[in-house]
Amino acid sequence: MNKIFTIRFWILILIAVIIFTVLSGIGMGVPILNILFGFVVGWYGTKRAQALYEDRKKILSKILIYSLFCAGATLVIMLAIWGTTFPMLFDPAEDFVNFGHPMILFDPRISFIGWLVLMIMISPLLQLMASIFSAFITLMAAKSETLKE
Repeated sequence: MNKIFTIRFWILILIAVIIFTVLSGIGMGVPILNILFGFVVGWYGTKRAQALYEDRKKILSKILIYSLFCAGATLVIMLAIWGTTFPMLFDPAEDFVNFGHPMILFDPRISFIGWLVLMIMISPLLQLMASIFSAFITLMAAKSETLKE
């Protein structure tokens, strides 16, 4: 089991990028599955850091690096998907009503801007929070296991 947590870093990055891309495709550009995968990244990053390092400060910094990479990959994918719609904001004749995004605010243009902010900025932040929360829970579970022994 420990061999899973000591995979070479570049292989891990390749696997993560493929998984993030597939999850974004399954969600059709809405990164809900990427956000949920943040919990898995937090758990795996904690177990990997604990398997590779003994120093608590090094473990915590590695967990943060893994979580930031996870959120950064989602940010890049969301920019690739939704960033191409930015020119629509500057076209006065653009029809935002029939674009297909939910009307979360009263005006179609403002709803479109809100949708872009939600997809591009808030979703990676939620994924970062999910992975850090999962890492915290994993660290607390590991701590309680060592106290029982």
